[in-house]
Amino acid sequence: MTMSVGWYLRRLSRMGPQEVAGRVGDTVRRRRWRSAPPDCPNVTGARFTAVLPAGAISAVPDDAAKRLIAEADRLMDGHAEFFGVIRDDLADPDWWRDPKTGRRAPSGYAFDVPYRSEDAVGDIKQIWEPSRHQYLTQLAAAYAITGNERYAERVAEHLRSWWSANPPLRGVHWISGIELGIRLLSWVWIRRLLDGWPGAADLFEGNPVARNQIWHHQRWLAAFPSRGSSANNHVIAETAGQFAAACAFDWFSSSPRWRADALRSLDRHLRGNTYGSGLNRELATEYHGLVLELGLAALAEAEAAAVPVPASVRLVLLRMTDALAAVVDNRLRPPRQGDADDGHGLIVDGAGTDRWASLLATGDAVFGRLDWWPEVTATDVRTPLLAALVKPTELSVTRPASRPAHFADAGMTILRGPEEIWCRCDGGPHGFLSIAAHAHADALSVEVRHDGVDVLADPGTYCYHGQPEWRQYFRSTLGHNTLQLDGGDQSVSGGPFLWTRHAQSRVLTAETARWSAEHDGYQGSVHRRQVELTAEKQELRIVDEVRGPRREARLAFHLGPAITADLVGNRARLTWTRDGEDRSAVLELPAQLSWQAHRGESEPPLGWYSAGFGRKEPATTLIGTGSTDGTEGFTTVLGFRG
Repeated sequence: MTMSVGWYLRRLSRMGPQEVAGRVGDTVRRRRWRSAPPDCPNVTGARFTAVLPAGAISAVPDDAAKRLIAEADRLMDGHAEFFGVIRDDLADPDWWRDPKTGRRAPSGYAFDVPYRSEDAVGDIKQIWEPSRHQYLTQLAAAYAITGNERYAERVAEHLRSWWSANPPLRGVHWISGIELGIRLLSWVWIRRLLDGWPGAADLFEGNPVARNQIWHHQRWLAAFPSRGSSANNHVIAETAGQFAAACAFDWFSSSPRWRADALRSLDRHLRGNTYGSGLNRELATEYHGLVLELGLAALAEAEAAAVPVPASVRLVLLRMTDALAAVVDNRLRPPRQGDADDGHGLIVDGAGTDRWASLLATGDAVFGRLDWWPEVTATDVRTPLLAALVKPTELSVTRPASRPAHFADAGMTILRGPEEIWCRCDGGPHGFLSIAAHAHADALSVEVRHDGVDVLADPGTYCYHGQPEWRQYFRSTLGHNTLQLDGGDQSVSGGPFLWTRHAQSRVLTAETARWSAEHDGYQGSVHRRQVELTAEKQELRIVDEVRGPRREARLAFHLGPAITADLVGNRARLTWTRDGEDRSAVLELPAQLSWQAHRGESEPPLGWYSAGFGRKEPATTLIGTGSTDGTEGFTTVLGFRG
């Protein structure tokens, strides 16, 4: 995927004067750095003191440790999976090769690499992900738990290999600030977890190559922060990584300045990226998780280095944690809203660890759980390690006395009913900042689960780069449980991470069992939707109305991959199995529309579900077509008494 002149003009139109000036300065700086790369200053007497407190490792639960060791042994054998691609080359990785396409990224000055072009580079996410070195934090954690030096030796071997293959400003790994920030955070934790290994000091503080890499990473991040319309989760990762490194690797004359600047930026952008309710402003749940992980990791580094942190940082992280506890379903699954690329801030756990349970467990350890929080019984490695560093602090703030159901600023409402019925209703802003990079055209969409099983599902994200028709589908209006008019999206896309016109939504009613909202995305018409949950009937009623001239309509309901649908006319019987028990529901669809089931279609894409980035599987989508003639609206009833 390469960007046209038109894309650059559209992108420029979403920037303010200050952002344009900053980006012009970045361009000048990149040209200057090409001809005059500086050398890392000499350092003497460097020491690493940001170690784990005594007893931290012994606090790791046995089952969590076993999962981690099993994962570490797979990695030692060279096996890993990144975004649906199985790798068996991790014993001796080629840092620039994309295993999915077989292409190898070109070398040269970093800012000359056309990383958006899959033809030239391959799938950039496949290349970047291993170089976040989060699999090395897993190996380092395995060493810390077992004392087996083969894990530490593999970590050292791979770090030296990476540093040799990726000198400063050369190649694809020096392009994106989020990659540098997360990589720095990984290096901090690798050094911390290897502290008992005799070779740790020679690998890091005693190694001029390592010092050079750490210095250049921080210099890069100080020079090229994400700006203006791009200051979303990326800037949080950049500042968290910069802050962590400047705290733990405080060996340079610039370290105090880098640390202070990064903390100011982190504080400002955590507040800017988070609603007062605690939900992330990108309205993309996985980025809520990423930002929360990064914020907690930064807080741990501040504690380890005895650096005072503004109370506002803790307050944002507290609110984010309470908000997460409020929106998860009975199986601790959060909404599937907006973009998701499986990005993590800090990984020290093995496969099978519940990310969201882990975050809630850490929140309990740091902030204390509230009575209405869901119970967390799962275990993890990360929580006791973070909790060992972060001192619990009482904040003078009023926390919710009961579980919130409506988040007015984010436009999200959760309806809950008997038999573990969970329904998310979306009446919020289209996205964050002028480009709304990670938004989907999903105004007034609903997401319904029964005991944690996706019934009316948000299909997910699947991809970012390289497959524009799939990127377009998974973020489209037709790709969500809402109403499409005249074959178009509610909001107008200007590129894979750019929206040039945003639908404006307004919540009209948000009660315990009833919600209604409208949006103006279809110019000349207003789409209004009401959702009502009747507890006694175990029934969800959805009514769609369109005010305006006659329009061609398509109403979509995407079923989860576990759901089998038998569609006859405008009635679909839904069946699935949960924990060995057969379950069912009936979906009564609007009779004014002509209904058809679609599954696993590719030209064009329709009937898919993406459980994670780079993965998709066929799932049934029910599409009703017709017109908006008439005043009675379209009524859909989902009954769980089957």
